Amino acid sequence: MAEITSLNLGNTMEKKLKSVGICSAEALREVGSKGAVLSLKAQYPSTCVVILYHLEAALQGVEMKQLDPRRKAELKAFFNQIKDRDGY
Repeated sequence: MAEITSLNLGNTMEKKLKSVGICSAEALREVGSKGAVLSLKAQYPSTCVVILYHLEAALQGVEMKQLDPRRKAELKAFFNQIKDRDGY
């Protein structure tokens, strides 16, 4: 099982992910970037769309600026839906 550190997310993000039960790279892959952001947003309401992009990029093994524009738009639409739905 690969450590979450293998995704190079940074210490703060690793601690936050672990605090919501995402303790390995495999666990993050299982829940996906959207699932992880839902968990993070519930515990850390200030979680922003950039975190979603960052997690998705880590899962794809690319830098955030290399995310496909269509995927980024899809992620933004998802984030706006949960933001509107939950009043964040």
